[in-house]
Amino acid sequence: MAAKDEVGRRGEQLAAQFLEKNGYRILDRNWRGVGGELDAVALDGRVLAAVEVKTRSSARFGHPFEAVTPAKLARIGRLLGQWLASNSPNTRPRYVELRIDVVSVLLPPDGIPTIELIKGVSL
Repeated sequence: MAAKDEVGRRGEQLAAQFLEKNGYRILDRNWRGVGGELDAVALDGRVLAAVEVKTRSSARFGHPFEAVTPAKLARIGRLLGQWLASNSPNTRPRYVELRIDVVSVLLPPDGIPTIELIKGVSL
């Protein structure tokens, strides 16, 4: 496995743990739809969130949040619609709102990971 893929996988695991410690309930991870993948789908109280995880080993080429473009947000929104359509209303949890959250994970090779969360990212 490429080093880049390892960093991404480690970041997604740390992000999931972070979200759970902060009250989220993970419903799905690495869900694949037409045209992409949702890193996580989670409940935050009664809010259903599509969670995008961006992991970097440093901020040398920009903060991970900077990699979330309007095109990526639009794709995440479409994928969340697909996720909803693929889960019967009888089996999915009740929620009152939909949103997109983004988790940034910095994994310096010789340091402690830094994890940040932005709730409700919009276009």
